[in-house]
Amino acid sequence: MDWEQLTQACMQCQKCELAQTRTNVVFGVGPKDAEVLFVGEGPGGQEDLLGEPFVGPAGQFLDEMLSIIGLSRKNCYIGNIVKCRPPQNRDPAPGEQEACIDWLRMQTKLLRPKIIVCLGRIAAQKLIKEDFKITKEHGTWFEKGGIRFFAMYHPSALLRDIGKRPDTFRDLKKLREVLLSVTDDPTRYEL
Repeated sequence: MDWEQLTQACMQCQKCELAQTRTNVVFGVGPKDAEVLFVGEGPGGQEDLLGEPFVGPAGQFLDEMLSIIGLSRKNCYIGNIVKCRPPQNRDPAPGEQEACIDWLRMQTKLLRPKIIVCLGRIAAQKLIKEDFKITKEHGTWFEKGGIRFFAMYHPSALLRDIGKRPDTFRDLKKLREVLLSVTDDPTRYEL
């Protein structure tokens, strides 16, 4: 499948009950040659309305965080574990995650990122390891299948708890350092 075929197939998905309540499938956004993939848990209300990930207050905060290290929606890809909004912004259920994870796997296969950044506990537990503890393991590097994995606090958690922001700033610095060491073109991430 190429990007267009994958996008069209995902837009028609009916694999779980979230398809019944969605306004839009939130597939993902960013360049198809991005070296960094950011993965959240699932779309919220604004994302469901607009069909784009991280466009509400947490998304605006994510954009600010990325700008600190030379990243933006123009040089990284942003997606979610599930592509449809869970009602009342609840955590996506395990069955919903399983029904949807192949879309992310196919995106990752096409994208071939060097780094995957999990935004929050749910993404880290799905992509890094089931017992991932975000408060203890954020900012720690893992490697799977030749891809480097990293987890940070979810931007919405940082909006609720500003005490986590210094840790996140340190995590962003670690991310930039590794990104610059693995990229083929450091000029993509100039500050």
